[in-house]
Amino acid sequence: MIEEPKTLTIKRPARRPSAEQIAAFQGIPTGFVVDAMFGAGSLSTTITPVDGGATQVAGPALTVDNRPSDILALLASLAFIQTGDIVVNGFAGFQGCAAAGDRVSGMMKNCGAAGFVTDGPMRDLAGIKEVGLPAWCTGLNPGSPYSTGPGKVGLPVQIGGQNVETGDMIVADRDGVVVVPFDRIPEVVLQLDTVKTLEVELDAKVAEGLSVPDDIRALVDGDQVAWVD
Repeated sequence: MIEEPKTLTIKRPARRPSAEQIAAFQGIPTGFVVDAMFGAGSLSTTITPVDGGATQVAGPALTVDNRPSDILALLASLAFIQTGDIVVNGFAGFQGCAAAGDRVSGMMKNCGAAGFVTDGPMRDLAGIKEVGLPAWCTGLNPGSPYSTGPGKVGLPVQIGGQNVETGDMIVADRDGVVVVPFDRIPEVVLQLDTVKTLEVELDAKVAEGLSVPDDIRALVDGDQVAWVD
């Protein structure tokens, strides 16, 4: 006979980026962060800013893992939110009802959350806008979820094609959501300086009229092209 699982499984947050590391990602476009990780880290394009509107947010992940159609673990996570956290709410990709609405959004904001990311839909759009907590989800669905569990807080969660752990850095803007694994934060912060420099230089060249980059021109004119008549 299979033993019934506990209603909730909770791992208290034990690691967190430093204040300096968190500050290093503020205002940084998600594209820069992906480039700093050499193309890694972005969540599925099904997860987008709710109603298309969002500002850039960056903060440590607080992970939540619910069974499809349930939000008990999300409600339990309210007790563990630290100021600046981004709640990463796994909904098993379920699309049949909302993974959160305006009231839960309001409670997360009251607890100090900086943002909310889920692989399910949301509901109560007008209220979500009034609350003002930046959120990324898969769309809108007025259906009500259950809150019976089981669920997990603070443990790794699979969401949007990425594995996310509490303490990882989340960066999100209008382009989408990126996760920086905790152990890679120092190297990514350093690489961001290089990415920003390259981006500024290329922006200036394009503004000055750049049409075909020199390396592409050299490739086309070199011996690595097979010409076909």
